[in-house]
Amino acid sequence: MTPTTPTMVTSNRPPRTLALDERISGALVGAAVGDALGGPVEGRPPEQIVERHGGRITGIVGPWDGDDWRTARPIAPYHKGDGHVTDDTLMTHALVRVYDSVRDHLDAYSVADHLVPELITNPRWIPELEAEALPLQRIFLAEKWIVARLHYGHVDPREAGSGNIVNCGAAMYMAPVGLVNAAHPRAAYAEALDVAGAHQSSYGREAAGVFAAAVAAACAPDATPATVVDACLSLAKDGTRAAIEAVCEVAVRHQDFESALAPLRAAVAPFDTVGPDYRAPSLGARRPSRLHAIEELPVALGMLLVADGDYRHAVLGSVNYGRDCDSIATMSGALAGALHGEAAIPAGWVKTVAEASRLDLHAPARTLTDVAREVFVRDTARRRAHETAFATLAGTP
Repeated sequence: MTPTTPTMVTSNRPPRTLALDERISGALVGAAVGDALGGPVEGRPPEQIVERHGGRITGIVGPWDGDDWRTARPIAPYHKGDGHVTDDTLMTHALVRVYDSVRDHLDAYSVADHLVPELITNPRWIPELEAEALPLQRIFLAEKWIVARLHYGHVDPREAGSGNIVNCGAAMYMAPVGLVNAAHPRAAYAEALDVAGAHQSSYGREAAGVFAAAVAAACAPDATPATVVDACLSLAKDGTRAAIEAVCEVAVRHQDFESALAPLRAAVAPFDTVGPDYRAPSLGARRPSRLHAIEELPVALGMLLVADGDYRHAVLGSVNYGRDCDSIATMSGALAGALHGEAAIPAGWVKTVAEASRLDLHAPARTLTDVAREVFVRDTARRRAHETAFATLAGTP
């Protein structure tokens, strides 16, 4: 694998390192576009995707059930497809709004004090419902859990995630944590673990921390897909680390997602509790364990390696993988976008998703860039104060 240098090249200028705002825009817009591309085929295996669409997905497609999308799955009467983002993006943007309110690092109490009110108080346009509604009315059961536990149960936010089903629900919206801690994976990991404690436990919480670290690592000036994976492996624990290592060892042997689809699934299968039929999970699915991992993060990292960081290749590989592919593409899209900026994302996809979802995909990025700069100033002041205090204690000049 040849590392990809995260620079932009013009015809008359030398390469330049991407600025913070470009990386944040790339990550958040990239996540939303990946989410929208994966939504229509979520839950389907690769062979069914090929049969339904006459080949691999190469861009934005319509609902799996066509005009019958409202009634085909009564448990989830959502308009998935046609460029509509899903709950992954709704939760990501909600977390950005929490950062906008707090203007500092977040913790589990931030979820109780700010994120829960966002979900149950302010109606917003929900693309998949084609209506104004509370985000609570769209999010999945694993996200509704935080409302039940924190708003109605008054559980200690640091412990509220215990007992929830273990899935990628917390990890899927942790990109903002990585971006606020840009180029500092260890800090992103610690903050995401704290935030996710209100939502998840076990390997679901671990994945949230590792994904935030991956996004932070992708923002480093010299970042490559390989350095992103190395940062993840330096922090990940238990089954999550083992799953990432197993998948990425396979991924580096492939240069196109077509040949990588089955090998990546085989590599992650021993760690995945859902089982071979995504829509009929095994009896042991989504239960806490130190031996297992969510499927989405290792596969997203694997696709990033297969694509050598190329946004289109990484996201299309994630989409055509099937299963929970909207979340996989959300993660790979965020990572590739952070590495290369929004310029790497097909402009037609961005335009279609923004218009179809009736969302300003760039406003959250502008907001989070301002917050990240403010937090860095605060962090610097806090660090200087600690250095002065410790020097006094240690008797050093």
